[in-house]
Amino acid sequence: MSRAVYWFRNDLRVEDNEGLLKAAVESAEVIPVYILDRNWIEGEHFGIERMGAFRMKFLLESLKDLKEQLQSIGSDLHFRIGDPAEELNAIRKTYHCEKIFAQKASAYEETAIEKSLSLDVICEFVWGETLYHLNDLKFHLNDLPEVFTQFRKEAEKKSEVRKSLEASLFIKSPPGIGNKIPTMQELGFERLVPDERSVLHFKGGSKAGKERLQYYLWDKELLSNYKNTRNGLIGGDYSSKFSPWLAHGCLSPRQIYWEIKKYERYVKKNSSTYWLVFELIWRDYFHFVALKYGHKIYRRSGISGREKISWGPDKLFHLWREGRTKEPFVDANMREMNATGFMSNRGRQNVASYLMHTMKIDWRLGAAYFEKMLIDYDPCSNYGNWIYIAGVGNDPRGGREFNIQRQIDTYDPNGEYQSLWAN
Repeated sequence: MSRAVYWFRNDLRVEDNEGLLKAAVESAEVIPVYILDRNWIEGEHFGIERMGAFRMKFLLESLKDLKEQLQSIGSDLHFRIGDPAEELNAIRKTYHCEKIFAQKASAYEETAIEKSLSLDVICEFVWGETLYHLNDLKFHLNDLPEVFTQFRKEAEKKSEVRKSLEASLFIKSPPGIGNKIPTMQELGFERLVPDERSVLHFKGGSKAGKERLQYYLWDKELLSNYKNTRNGLIGGDYSSKFSPWLAHGCLSPRQIYWEIKKYERYVKKNSSTYWLVFELIWRDYFHFVALKYGHKIYRRSGISGREKISWGPDKLFHLWREGRTKEPFVDANMREMNATGFMSNRGRQNVASYLMHTMKIDWRLGAAYFEKMLIDYDPCSNYGNWIYIAGVGNDPRGGREFNIQRQIDTYDPNGEYQSLWAN
């Protein structure tokens, strides 16, 4: 009897999961596995822990939801903590598995694990992180355009988005493979108390992600005005807030795309409906940039190899991190993230610009802090955006420095957001 491991990574869903489907079709039995990388809960960058409580909470909720999804189709989830390559090899040997299936990653650390694992066992990594499939791009990855606009035009003109895949009706697994998902406290994290000012009380899992999709598109038809409201700061309706579910793979970009297409057919098609697709394509671009450039996106000089800013001392970084810079708009955004694990896109651009261009502090400290704090942390989008604003990434203008007062006048002229997060 053929038996395989399916290694869940940032694809915590059973729908539109090609790798899981392949494992189920090609193997008589499948062992679904999730490995919590010990480096995430014990490691650090620049003295900053890699995973904070907000992201851990969302992850554990997503895993519990995934476990329930798998149980509903005859399987279960096997959870472990440790080095992914070592743990997967141990599981493979214990259950006498011939092969490991998994979704292919884009980011350097994740692809390095893939290479290490492939030395010991037959692995099949299936592409599924992006809206456009890597194999459907009409250029080689080495020829990826250096500017987003060119990439977008090429992709929209010459590539098509593949259809979403239905979940497998049944996955056969050996009895007793499932085990308990740990609690926050068991992993050493304190219980979080929700902040009433939070834009949403985010809950992990495919079920919650689909509920958010239903709410934003169909219940409230908020998508019709997305382009006009997306730079908002207060409340749950100004933008889609799909990013946490995308980052953990509870929703796939294709699921969102085809729901938008359905919305355009039955409700309205306008610049707002296109703009959400536009943002998904931006996300694609950062994933392809990460895959092409590997470890370079983590270097202070980025993919350009040239530093655009004369960096000063880091001793004042704690003021930025704690929301005590005395720049009220910057501080308000940092306090929101510290209290909820979320910050608007407008806020992220402003606080990043302030750290680099005003405080002259190495952008990598900010990127590391975002990794710890944000529930929607994704290495490709996080580092792609930081090097973009620093001028060492894919920005044709050589970096973005925001005029904070002008931003306040445009997006918080009455100071409502600053008052909301004044302390």
